[in-house]
Amino acid sequence: MKEGNNNRPGIDFSGKRVLVTGGASGIGAAVAAFFAEQGATVCASDLHPADDLPGRRMLRGDVSSEADTQRITAEAVAHMGGIDILVNNAGILEPGARTDRQQTATWQRTIDVNLTGTWLMCKAVGRQMLEQGGGTIVNIASIYGLGGGPGIAAYTASKAGVVMLTRTLACEWAQKGIRVNGVAPAIIRTPPLDAMIGEGRLDPTSLERRTPMGRLGYPAEVAQAVGYLASEWASYVTGVTLPVDGGWTAFGADGDASRG
Repeated sequence: MKEGNNNRPGIDFSGKRVLVTGGASGIGAAVAAFFAEQGATVCASDLHPADDLPGRRMLRGDVSSEADTQRITAEAVAHMGGIDILVNNAGILEPGARTDRQQTATWQRTIDVNLTGTWLMCKAVGRQMLEQGGGTIVNIASIYGLGGGPGIAAYTASKAGVVMLTRTLACEWAQKGIRVNGVAPAIIRTPPLDAMIGEGRLDPTSLERRTPMGRLGYPAEVAQAVGYLASEWASYVTGVTLPVDGGWTAFGADGDASRG
């Protein structure tokens, strides 16, 4: 990129090869769809993948398994010829419980998927990117990796680990042409969340009032933030985790954040 170039085109991923983990539903599906709509060739992996969609090849695998991450990477490379962009979205939220009541197995599974799985995918795809001379990685963290949340110790610890892993890998690979960034979504209106609201198991009002913008976010809004960090518009950005949260993490006062 030329220094001081202020005539950049719009974000265009034509010819880019993208791998998205946890890409069968929710944020991951929105991210995969975003890149496909912007002209990229996309592979999306999931523990329970859906059928292939236009512009997207679905792969099966568990990111907590090193063998699976290596196979997913190899299959994506075989299909696309390489990987220019990796989005680590695969993750789980453990059943809520206070730490003294939480099962150790639940803690371990959450760490294995959310943190170790992200590291394993970065390791496998990072090797490919080093061989081809560069690439971009975007890790999906969470606002609960930036601030604590009672009853979800494993989740908050795993996502905080993703934030620090993002910073560390950015430093390791910066001079190798690989940028590593993250996004930290708030609670997003995915189909499972909408189902909980529809069934009366969750009242979104308190979440909306806690958010300065007064509403919950949508998967497409997270996908757009991922797209920015993966694009040439962010060519001098690495090691950051961008909150996509309607102002949630910015608010530190008492009372209704959306009152204004």
